[in-house]
Amino acid sequence: MENGVILWADDEIDLLKPHIRFLKEKGYEVLTTNNGDEAIDLLKQQPVDIVFLDEQMPGLSGIETLSIIKASYPNLPVVMITKSEEEHIMEDAIGSNISDYLIKPVNPKQILLSVKKNLENKRLISEKTTFAYQQQFRNIGMEISGRLNHEEWAEVYKKLVYWELELEKSQDQGIVDVMRMQKEEANHVFSKFVENNYYEWVNGKTENKPVQSHTLLREKVFPLLANDQNLFLILIDNMRYDQWKVLQPVFEQFYRVERDETYYAILPTTTQYARNTLFAGLLPSEIEKKYPKYWVNEDEEGTKNQFEGELLGENMKRHGKSIPYSYTKVLNLAAGRKLAETLPNLMGNKFNVIVYNFVDMLSHARTEMEVIRELADDEAAYRSLTVSWFEHSPLFDIIRLLAEKKANLIITTDHGSVRVSNPVKIIGDRNTNTNLRYKIGRSLNYDKKEVYEVRNPGDIFLPRTNMSSSYVFCRRDDFFAYPNNYNYYVNYYRNTFQHGGISMEEMIVPVAFLKAK
Repeated sequence: MENGVILWADDEIDLLKPHIRFLKEKGYEVLTTNNGDEAIDLLKQQPVDIVFLDEQMPGLSGIETLSIIKASYPNLPVVMITKSEEEHIMEDAIGSNISDYLIKPVNPKQILLSVKKNLENKRLISEKTTFAYQQQFRNIGMEISGRLNHEEWAEVYKKLVYWELELEKSQDQGIVDVMRMQKEEANHVFSKFVENNYYEWVNGKTENKPVQSHTLLREKVFPLLANDQNLFLILIDNMRYDQWKVLQPVFEQFYRVERDETYYAILPTTTQYARNTLFAGLLPSEIEKKYPKYWVNEDEEGTKNQFEGELLGENMKRHGKSIPYSYTKVLNLAAGRKLAETLPNLMGNKFNVIVYNFVDMLSHARTEMEVIRELADDEAAYRSLTVSWFEHSPLFDIIRLLAEKKANLIITTDHGSVRVSNPVKIIGDRNTNTNLRYKIGRSLNYDKKEVYEVRNPGDIFLPRTNMSSSYVFCRRDDFFAYPNNYNYYVNYYRNTFQHGGISMEEMIVPVAFLKAK
């Protein structure tokens, strides 16, 4: 039959003829038996889509029959039907991985609902989600074309992420493509918005400016240090808002999310600039001027983020936060395990910062390693890989231990990343930096229409490497490519995740406030 095959085992099967006739009228084929042994034999003879199983049958009981069925057909949906409401029977059935549990007397519509829930769930969800997004498509489009402020842009991005995650359930590739195009349009308009407002934000020339990297601690974190409880700030490097949303249910096993917010990462949206700025509470050129020993320029040797702990200390000192605190950076699996083991040593501190460098490594590995590129072939797979990593990482153990200690938690990041697809040609000398989303140099050649150009870096508080240096930033899903060996370069980097430029994914990033359950 078109809709599927049902096997129904019940010792009173003759009394269920009206139910069976109803299901047949709805397009289902129904096989019937009055005992467990015959039910198992029928399964061997013909594939079925779902089994209805009476719990109280003579001979093999329903629970015993269920156990045998699950041993041979672990993914076959089985619905247990019983006269008893005793709790231990329910627990036995649920513990045996049933798909539904119904109590007699059942009516035909209950049965049909259970069938649809188990056999047509994905299709029904897909159709409902597609319809709901179609209704919202026009509203979101009108918002994008309006004159949005930074708060409204953050809300639009959250809506787009919500629908992106919802439409993963859709079997309609057409609506998924529509969603992708709407997101591309949003990024096009958002890039113009940033270019028109960024100078005013960082120069404090407008009251209507977002919380940015350099004001995040001052405005969102330091006020919480007045509380008595331990506060842990965990910064997961290069984590996009959509990655946070798929990680959130895992965190919610142990924590309640009290506030789910965003802030704007500064330009360039890279670790060197955005993360140093976040901990210093100062913009890059201000760090270079005030703490020259803690700032390493692009053209200088050495790790660019080796003084984050010192910059955090100076920031806390400037804001009168004379409390015990710690700063820990986790760069690999061994360091993560060591931190999980030594976590009790940190509980004496009022404030603890943990930088966990995984997502950044994942995005780079996806570019450079063929196996990771195949595992994270698209945005949905990239998110799935993020969740899989987290659930098997020492960070998961750390979160669980912190919840047991009732420590308050802030989860954030320094910037996000965007999947790039459109090459933009640029010419630079050998001293030009290698980042694909922004370039700094003194002899850059490019089409001004294709980039956000900052001729005087000091205007947006970026350091100069020499007097004639300028910065250029990619927008949307663009990436820089040199004319030399152009085709190889473009094919290698297209559809990789990069950061440093202007997009919602890179700039509008999560900061969530959690309380232990």
